[in-house]
Amino acid sequence: MRRPPSTLTRLAAVLAGAVLAVTAAAVVAAPAQAASLTPVSGFGSNPGNLAMYAYRPDGLPANAPAVVLLHGCAQNATGYFTNSGWRKYADQWRFALILAEQKSANNSSSCFNWFETGDTTRGQGEALSVKQMVDHAKATYGIAANRVYVSGLSAGGAMAATMLATYPDVFAGGSVVAGVPHRCATSMVNAFSCMNPGVNKTPDEWGTLVRNAHPGYAGARPKVAIWHGTADYTVATANATESRDQWTNVAGVSQTPTNTTNLPGGTTLETYGNDRVRVYRVAGMGHGTPVDPGSGADQCGTAAAYFLDTICSAYRDALYFGLDGGSTGPGPTTTPTASPTASPTATPTAAPTCVTASNYTHVAAGRAYHSGGYAYANGSQQRMGLYNTFASSTLKQTGPNHWVIGC
Repeated sequence: MRRPPSTLTRLAAVLAGAVLAVTAAAVVAAPAQAASLTPVSGFGSNPGNLAMYAYRPDGLPANAPAVVLLHGCAQNATGYFTNSGWRKYADQWRFALILAEQKSANNSSSCFNWFETGDTTRGQGEALSVKQMVDHAKATYGIAANRVYVSGLSAGGAMAATMLATYPDVFAGGSVVAGVPHRCATSMVNAFSCMNPGVNKTPDEWGTLVRNAHPGYAGARPKVAIWHGTADYTVATANATESRDQWTNVAGVSQTPTNTTNLPGGTTLETYGNDRVRVYRVAGMGHGTPVDPGSGADQCGTAAAYFLDTICSAYRDALYFGLDGGSTGPGPTTTPTASPTASPTATPTAAPTCVTASNYTHVAAGRAYHSGGYAYANGSQQRMGLYNTFASSTLKQTGPNHWVIGC
């Protein structure tokens, strides 16, 4: 049963001004093709009363991957599809997009109800509706069961964290953009303190909230990327660190990064464990989804309200999920999950291995991969330059199948 309108109205009054303004969806020229974003009905019992949209690129193969996208407050599926940049890579690498859309009848600001336990519990409410969308895509479109991912912004980012926590058997990975940890709040009353200044818990306390979302689950856990602007005053930057603590604890790895890399757009990438968790901190960026308009291989999206011109997050996430052909692996590894009481240990430091060779040779040797005419280092995904025998790079190994430029 949905919440009474009075509660939703009170929530909307604050969220409309404190979380997100209405998305200024820019219109971009679409490639010449028949594929389009299509509304889907009859995908399940839909207890959360959400709307479903699907995008299937022309030539989508059988057993293709899929990414579920969850918009922010006052946004909708069409605006997120248009501006986020995900369509470019869905077309290029042939994977499907599934977009859930909140209805104003559920929340007057069109926020996913990430703070309501009835919507963030396995088998209930909005969480179950999103899961049913995935089930429908598997049955109807032939989507690969082990290659489904989820990404969301703000309230959608918080709901993405919930989907990863409640359905680790459904999602191989996901990204939380300007969001909060799973179960950071359990009601409207404490939702705002969760957003800002944030809630401080130990890694094990955060991890236990995820483990309790699907009690008894002993399978592989999803890989998780966390994105946050360092100038986000709507959802405090402390949430990036708390989210890191949650997901590294769940993965059983240290809260100390194994590698830190500088990326375009003033972005710092921290990797944890065997790249099970990533944290992207975008210097000077406020509250929004990072995009980087342009025609480059690593550029995407449209700058608009809460789509901020910094770095193409869709590109980085697509590579992290292995959607370009599996260079980073199509799904979660089978690394056992640490017990709730286990204390994670730091990865031991070894003498670095450095190799100087042509970019072509690096790719052939498995130290890098190529995409769009460029070579990228495995693990760090730093762009090395053109993929040919004339351009050369020095790569240093900092972990299993993890290389960075320079030595």
